[in-house]
Amino acid sequence: LRPARLAATAARARVETLVRDPYAVYARRILRLRPLDPLDALPGAAERGTIVHAALKDLIAGGAPLASEALDQLLAHGRRHFAPLMDRPAVAAIWWPRFVQLARWFVAWEQRRRAAGAKPLVAECKGVLALPGGFTLEARADRIDRLADGTLSVIDYKTGSPPSPGQVETGFSPQLPLEAAIARAGGFPGVPAAVTGELLYLRLAGGIDAGTERRIAPKGKPPEQLAAEALAGLERLVARYADPVQPYLARPRVRFVAERGDYDRLARVAEWAAADGGAEA
Repeated sequence: LRPARLAATAARARVETLVRDPYAVYARRILRLRPLDPLDALPGAAERGTIVHAALKDLIAGGAPLASEALDQLLAHGRRHFAPLMDRPAVAAIWWPRFVQLARWFVAWEQRRRAAGAKPLVAECKGVLALPGGFTLEARADRIDRLADGTLSVIDYKTGSPPSPGQVETGFSPQLPLEAAIARAGGFPGVPAAVTGELLYLRLAGGIDAGTERRIAPKGKPPEQLAAEALAGLERLVARYADPVQPYLARPRVRFVAERGDYDRLARVAEWAAADGGAEA
């Protein structure tokens, strides 16, 4: 029953979850429990992120150089994807103006990037990598570019806060390095196997700071080194959880789990924290 396949990018039951809160993987993948959405829930951050990702994919998917009307094109894509939610006051009054601001920033950033020789290869592309022992790593890359020097740039769009370089280096946020490992093995269709020269988060928030760029290179480590370390760490993790005596603990590294999880009540996290004087099990 132990999972033989995990994703580097899925919102739930991903590699990062196995690192930070293994019990959540146990509850979702072995007990097959799914959290229910609240009744009559309003659109939230996840829906907004999905819309932004879809609009950017539509703009980038063709791979052609950006024309002068790129901003109009991106806004048109955004209108189409926002349309089902525009009757919501918060969407019309807050989300859409923020999207207009981030669209202006993104088009300007994209034009500078194209001028520097970067070329988009794929957007929203699923890749796979087979690991020893029959385990399969999956990932859906927001975007992969070919840089002017022939190396790859693995890019992730974040409408929330991206992880810090330290979280990436220590393996608590291994998404981009694992995507780079998949790309190095030729696991993304449409992306010839190559080394990665850049790991990049784009924070697309709208507002005053509409967008920011964060390159991941902790302590000067090249992306290929981060990818190799993340892959080796995943292989160790997979081997550990292939052992039937290895339990799926709840929050074994609590200081790296800031937000409340879907399965905390099932794991009785609050009860254990009270019993241990505040230290979660």
